[in-house]
Amino acid sequence: MALPRSRAVGSFIFTMTNSISSSDPEQTETDLARLERRWTELLSELRVAQTGTQILTGFLLSLVLQPLFQSITAGEKFLYLCLVVLAVLATVLAIAPVSFHRAVFGHPGAKAAIVASTHLILRLTLVVISLVLAGTVAFVFAVAVDQTAGIIAGIIAFAGIAVAWVVTPYRALRGLPR
Repeated sequence: MALPRSRAVGSFIFTMTNSISSSDPEQTETDLARLERRWTELLSELRVAQTGTQILTGFLLSLVLQPLFQSITAGEKFLYLCLVVLAVLATVLAIAPVSFHRAVFGHPGAKAAIVASTHLILRLTLVVISLVLAGTVAFVFAVAVDQTAGIIAGIIAFAGIAVAWVVTPYRALRGLPR
């Protein structure tokens, strides 16, 4: 077994090995154990997504009750309504795997379908959440400063999300064995 080597990437330190350890659980676990582990990992991710989407949806829904809301432009109101729809969609998607699990639980082969579907739903949820987050930043900056600041802030927010949620994980994958 090769000794681990470290490589600095930005302010992070990643430890990489030259070969897969024989104690790697993915190499020795059964298909059922792998499905159970993946389901447990997906549930942990869903808990984060569900909490975040519910808080963001609540925040957006409460804005209409604020006195300043009555003075926003028609374009800002349109953006706000789009964000509310997307936030509700993100919340529905984040909760959907629970309903799916209840509907198919106990059927032969259901675990594989549950894990595969939840994986897909969670990825779609993250796409919608990224749009809501960037759109919310754009909305707040448009109302607080002006439309140009809103557009710039929204683009910067979306770029930051893309780097954190897409670029960084895929860069990390390049260093892993296939």
